[in-house]
Amino acid sequence: MHLLVLPERHISSFKEIGDFPADEAKRMLEFVAETAERAGLEDYRLAVHVGPRAGQTVFHLHWHIMGSP
Repeated sequence: MHLLVLPERHISSFKEIGDFPADEAKRMLEFVAETAERAGLEDYRLAVHVGPRAGQTVFHLHWHIMGSP
């Protein structure tokens, strides 16, 4: 299973996460965890590509949730 989670508010990279107020960044991470739980994932991997040399091709912050239910 591979899920993709994108925040509604745009920032181009995780490098800019500091642009979000701390409580909003916390809610985003909680939402990522809740999404994995709702998908039935107990064990999973999270990935965020930061920059082109790290494989980032979509320049809108997003998380990859990968696991097997």
